[in-house]
Amino acid sequence: MSQFFTIHPDNPQPRLIKQACELIRQGQVVVYPTDSGYAIGCQMEDKKALDQICRIRDIGKDHNFTLMCRDMSELSIYAKVDNVAFRQIKNNTPGPYTFVLKATREVPRRLQNPKRKTIGIRVPDNQIALALLEHLNEPLMSTSLILPGNAMAESDPDAIRDRLEKQVGLIIDGGALGEHPTTVVDLSEGEPVVLREGCGDVEQFR
Repeated sequence: MSQFFTIHPDNPQPRLIKQACELIRQGQVVVYPTDSGYAIGCQMEDKKALDQICRIRDIGKDHNFTLMCRDMSELSIYAKVDNVAFRQIKNNTPGPYTFVLKATREVPRRLQNPKRKTIGIRVPDNQIALALLEHLNEPLMSTSLILPGNAMAESDPDAIRDRLEKQVGLIIDGGALGEHPTTVVDLSEGEPVVLREGCGDVEQFR
């Protein structure tokens, strides 16, 4: 049975954020709010938790995973990025964008795209997510909570609880969220390539 925390979307309670991070460090899978619906995540190095996420979402190891980062300071640790790409990312974070970049050795190989050795990088514009990342002091391995048979990320925490309360360690209720998928931009080969047009403006990457 999972734990269920109701956290204020604008002023996250530090006590609950701390408890959530302790559960993540203990190997629990967490469902949490972002600026593009709910996401499901775990500690970056935790293979068992990653396997659990793959089972819940019915995805394979070739899925494009994302590291949810608290700010730009973590970018160069986990991704290879030139000056042009750095400026493009900085101008659009935090926000509804996922940037695909070549991964560094700091990224576990099982999180990298097996063929291209890339990783998604994202800085969310959501106070609960940012508070989690700040307290965790490392990126969160993450993917949108798109359940099998659905096309969009889950947006209702009560519905998530009904579906997943026996499959994850923690569900964070940050309120009902709109369905706003991120815009995905591949910067791994230099020239930007828009892989998915979401709620982030794409004109600057044309």
